[in-house]
Amino acid sequence: MNTYIDFSEFGERRPVRGGVQPRSRSGTAFARTWWGRSFLEAVEHVADAGRLSRGRSYARTGQVVNYRLEPGVVSAEVQGSQPKPFISVLTMRQLRDDRLEELVELVRSTPGMLGEIAAGTLPQTLGPLLLPTTVRELDFSCTCPDSGWPCKHVAAVCYVIAERLDERPKELLTLRGVDLETLIGSVQRDSAATDSADIYGSDLVLPALPKPEFRPAPDDLDSMLLRQALRMTAEDEQSVAAGLRELRALYRDLDN
Repeated sequence: MNTYIDFSEFGERRPVRGGVQPRSRSGTAFARTWWGRSFLEAVEHVADAGRLSRGRSYARTGQVVNYRLEPGVVSAEVQGSQPKPFISVLTMRQLRDDRLEELVELVRSTPGMLGEIAAGTLPQTLGPLLLPTTVRELDFSCTCPDSGWPCKHVAAVCYVIAERLDERPKELLTLRGVDLETLIGSVQRDSAATDSADIYGSDLVLPALPKPEFRPAPDDLDSMLLRQALRMTAEDEQSVAAGLRELRALYRDLDN
């Protein structure tokens, strides 16, 4: 049985000095890059629109006092109406087993992708593997009395994280529990194993050699010029004709 809570008794949210200041100050749009927007879309797909709206307002007024991003989790202090900030936690399921192997294989098989990631760029091709797509991949909790999922305090944290992903998209790897150095090592190790599996090419199946089409040289020569050349060494026309026959016979023997 749910206990009724009168939120009006808590009063207005308390102002914060030195809280996280977002770039977005108005409107419904918050994140400005593909990764930031896609992360918010994933959250908005499972969350209550009203609480998200209030969370967006909390984020814009700097109510998120501070936060810490670690593998699979973001924990934050969010100032509400109480004297002390609430502890709000955003959790994302870490990649394991087949999903992680799929990520390594995709990076390994895509030329240049590993270099992009190492340089701080996260290719959008990785979106389907890294972005949460189901309710099971996201979780929200907060010490506030609101039982909403998420409450406005955790929603505010989501908007702050979306802007962080605008600037540093590869931190989505951290949220998924993927260590960058481990990913690089796995990709390079798999690539080296693939490259050195048969270093002498013993198992290589070579294509069949092409068979050149044989054409007797006389067929490619100007017959008039060939006759003129033979006449220079022959005594008569019969000798020229005999020479042509012998030349053609010689090329037939070469074909055989």
